[in-house]
Amino acid sequence: MNFTIAELIHSDTALRKRIDNTPSAEALVNLNRLIGHLEGVRSILGAPMHITSGYRCKELNKLIGGAKDSAHMQGWAADFVCPQFGTPLEIVKKIAASELLFDQCIQEGTWVHISFAPAARKEVLTAHFNGSSTTYTKGVS
Repeated sequence: MNFTIAELIHSDTALRKRIDNTPSAEALVNLNRLIGHLEGVRSILGAPMHITSGYRCKELNKLIGGAKDSAHMQGWAADFVCPQFGTPLEIVKKIAASELLFDQCIQEGTWVHISFAPAARKEVLTAHFNGSSTTYTKGVS
């Protein structure tokens, strides 16, 4: 395995703000599933990925401005980059064209968000940042 629970729960912000980012038992089960899914993403990309954000407790998620219903809080999502493969746009296009079953894959500017929540909508979005707000459009652009 190329990913660990420790990597998925690590947060510099949580450490700096002394937030306990320990996942619940249910979130831990989901994080173990997430690891398996991330291995599939890594296989599709054929290159190492760097996880920039994984599990977030409610307090951490709120502090960083995450969505109120963020899949990160249940252990279903990770944000990552894969410079050896290409840009976030290229990564999202590759994942979207694959057989991988995911819930959301979002080009979030300089990183990719991927969620494997049970809804498995295979929803592909592009984030647009406008000062303090973010909007999303379907597809990649």
